[in-house]
Amino acid sequence: MSDQHSGHPHRHAHGHSHVAPNVSSLMMGAAVAVTVAFVVVEAVSGWFAHSLALLSDAGHNLADAAALGFSWYALWIARKPSHHGMTFGYHRVGVFAALANAVSLVAIAVLIGWEAIGRIREPEIANGSVMMGVAVAAIAVNLLIGLWLHKGSKDDLNIRSAYLHMLGDAVSAFGVVIAGLLVATMRAPLADPIVSLLIAGLILYSSYGVLRESATVLLEGTPSGMDMPAVIAAIKGVTGVLDVHDLHVWMVGPGVVACSCHVLVAEQSIREGQQVLRAVVRDIEHRFHITHTTVQVEVEGCDADDMYCTGRHSHRASHRS
Repeated sequence: MSDQHSGHPHRHAHGHSHVAPNVSSLMMGAAVAVTVAFVVVEAVSGWFAHSLALLSDAGHNLADAAALGFSWYALWIARKPSHHGMTFGYHRVGVFAALANAVSLVAIAVLIGWEAIGRIREPEIANGSVMMGVAVAAIAVNLLIGLWLHKGSKDDLNIRSAYLHMLGDAVSAFGVVIAGLLVATMRAPLADPIVSLLIAGLILYSSYGVLRESATVLLEGTPSGMDMPAVIAAIKGVTGVLDVHDLHVWMVGPGVVACSCHVLVAEQSIREGQQVLRAVVRDIEHRFHITHTTVQVEVEGCDADDMYCTGRHSHRASHRS
């Protein structure tokens, strides 16, 4: 395999099995329409009932509508084919949508918290009956849309962010029901702003995971749950592989996990090197669902302790030449 001695000859293999979301664009569009219609009803009801909790929940629902709208757009554009200007396609649009959704949740939570503190300082009796009636309807709407999104949320960060929006709002609406019950039966003016503060805390909690995961994707960090020592062991366990270095694993977008690595092999024929390469690609795709792999087969690699190599190797090579 004489060509492998001349620098770093590339031997590429790509495995593609992009996961298609289990949520149709039509279903997402219907979810957006239902959510927007309910936001209007809830906001008007909250205004006339003097309920900050209802208005807070309407704001949360408005963020849900935006989240669903972003997700709807991301589902559509992610299906566009790749081209010379976008060789990976548009998979990261969904990640940007998830990040925007999470940031919007944080902004809404801060606004709700601010208003709730003001209402605690100056309590105001709300209409408990209206609060309970509208909140029960909100629970039904959010659970219905959550069921629509549940299956797709397992494989798609974008859809998962919208799904978490809906579940969080269903829980917050249940809090509004409790607040409405306390206001209606005990004339407790602080129940409404206290529940609003709890809603704000819930919103912040639900947004944290999406913020962290979307930031990890955009920073090309290792996907959550990926066991890198196991990946290394699996590659080294392939027959013919002596060592592995320059290993990188990152998520391009929902369902698209990429990997690049250099594998060190003994002196052998090109055909044998290709067999090693295909075995590496096949094994890590099967075991770790890494769908896009680039492998460089070489006889002489970088230092043995450089598992996650950086650009310093090319810098060192230029000095040697």
